[in-house]
Amino acid sequence: MALWKDPSVKDSTPGSADPAAAVAEPAVRPVERAAPPAPVAVDTVRRTVDRGPAKESLIAADVTIEGKIEGAGHVRIAGRFKGDVNVQGNVTIEQGAHVTGEVKAATVIVSGEVQGNINATSRVELLETGVINGDVKAAVLTVAAGSRMRGQADFGWGEQGPGGK
Repeated sequence: MALWKDPSVKDSTPGSADPAAAVAEPAVRPVERAAPPAPVAVDTVRRTVDRGPAKESLIAADVTIEGKIEGAGHVRIAGRFKGDVNVQGNVTIEQGAHVTGEVKAATVIVSGEVQGNINATSRVELLETGVINGDVKAAVLTVAAGSRMRGQADFGWGEQGPGGK
């Protein structure tokens, strides 16, 4: 069995007058394959992680978690969390949320309840529905009317300590 048509055999198809016009064509043709999808999604995700804004993790209102949170992103707690939170980003404790443990972050916004110490490199905002039972240390402390706090507050010193030394 031949893999190619024999050019010496005349083409007997109607309308084919010139046998030289018949081109030798392989009997086995390569299978056409669809082009693979471009790896855009992987590259886009990598760019978002490397250069994009910090992501925010959420503990939803109907969730209770016990453990430790550490990382560079932002954390929003709307449920109940028992354990320490140590992030380089911001921590937001929503109204109705309850956190038991130490909170360390750049900025901490409290409109729920915190049972533990708060240490913020930038600022702490205690909103009118917020409750803190513990000590607060921050460069800036904002306290809204109606909020409650039991503990010591150390603010306004930045990293220099008392007297700017």
